[in-house]
Amino acid sequence: MRVIGGEFRSRILKSLPGHDVRPTPDRVRETLFDILAPRIQGVTFADVYAGTGAVGIEALSRGAAKAIFVEQNRAGANVIRANLRSLDLAARATVMNAKASAILPSIQADIIFIDPPYRLENEYARSLEILARNGAPLVIVQHSSRLALPGADRMVKQGDNALSFFSFSASG
Repeated sequence: MRVIGGEFRSRILKSLPGHDVRPTPDRVRETLFDILAPRIQGVTFADVYAGTGAVGIEALSRGAAKAIFVEQNRAGANVIRANLRSLDLAARATVMNAKASAILPSIQADIIFIDPPYRLENEYARSLEILARNGAPLVIVQHSSRLALPGADRMVKQGDNALSFFSFSASG
């Protein structure tokens, strides 16, 4: 796995062995950041269900000022920290080793990317409900292209993956 654009383009990222982590494919990350290009500079970007942190690191590489990573798996959180150290990005990042639903109510970010394990379909609705209540400005959800998420402002399919975009007002 590698960073695909920006300041750290082509730098290799550590990953976790096994099938518990499903890294966001390069083409999906490229599509995501092509869409976000006009909005990414100087923002705080949250990568929730972060896995190895590739999406949040990509955001930092492309100009985000700060990234927040939320990963419940301790080994995953340690890989994120190692990836951030290898790119000298630790000062611009916060890594939280916690359950996403416990942390989401307190996350303050301009852009929130959530990518729960596909098998945990109830996490999508739970996360979106919390973020809507908090008035999250922009939420992007990566999910199976076979799953429809109601209320999305936009959906982009890329093979078996889809990105759904939501914006919520402060009133929810």
